[in-house]
Amino acid sequence: MNNDRFSRFLIHLWLALFFAYLFLPLVIMGAATFNASRFPTVTPWQGTTLQWFPALFNDGQMWRALRTSFIVGLLVVAISLPVGLAASLILSSLHSKARSFLYAVMISPLLTPGVIVGISTLVFWRRFDVTGGIFLTVLAQASFIAAYVMLLVSARLSRFDRTLEEAALSLGATPAQAFRKVTLPYLRPALLAAGFIAFLQSFENYNTTLFVRGVEETLTIYIAAKVRTGVTPAVNALGLIMIAATVAIAVAYEWNRRRRERTRSTVLGEPVLATK
Repeated sequence: MNNDRFSRFLIHLWLALFFAYLFLPLVIMGAATFNASRFPTVTPWQGTTLQWFPALFNDGQMWRALRTSFIVGLLVVAISLPVGLAASLILSSLHSKARSFLYAVMISPLLTPGVIVGISTLVFWRRFDVTGGIFLTVLAQASFIAAYVMLLVSARLSRFDRTLEEAALSLGATPAQAFRKVTLPYLRPALLAAGFIAFLQSFENYNTTLFVRGVEETLTIYIAAKVRTGVTPAVNALGLIMIAATVAIAVAYEWNRRRRERTRSTVLGEPVLATK
């Protein structure tokens, strides 16, 4: 009995340390947003203020960098999704030896340092008088982010029952119709998850973007420059707003999911299982 209590204590202690490691920096960052100090810190506390929120909204350069990050992220998603989907479909149709070789080739961009990806992209496109900007940033990021999409879609595709496609074809559907009506709906959850991950990977990328951005400035580049010249808690205010928005979206998604489950269970006459 004592051993069980001690084991539970260790598990609870480990969980507490784990969540403190994850969320304590975010709590400190959020608290620094309300400190009157010109520097993003909680010590010494120089008084509670909301001045950094107006300072954030008046920082036009930061908003331009944020807009650039959103544009680049959406374009990277638009390229990475079809490329990653096509790569996973090709892999699933090959035999084992060819599949292993092609898988290693397709996964290699993830193992390449971002600095190398950025420099090689810049050197290659300079031959065509393209020296940098959003175009090169999107291409450089998509060259390795597409591999994330491929991995997620391949994991979902490995559990796909191919007899469903064969049944659609035997009923008179064309290959394109079978893919659009059978395969693509099955892959939709993986594609949605891959799209979110691709956007987040693009949004937070720094190493690759630094070499191909030209005169454009993404949010990560802007914050890194501010750190060297003297960052203000306005950046903390932006981070606090983004965290609050992320939590709100996650809560809304979970609430909507549970509402759909209750509605479906009511329609089907099934009991609703409590979710812990």
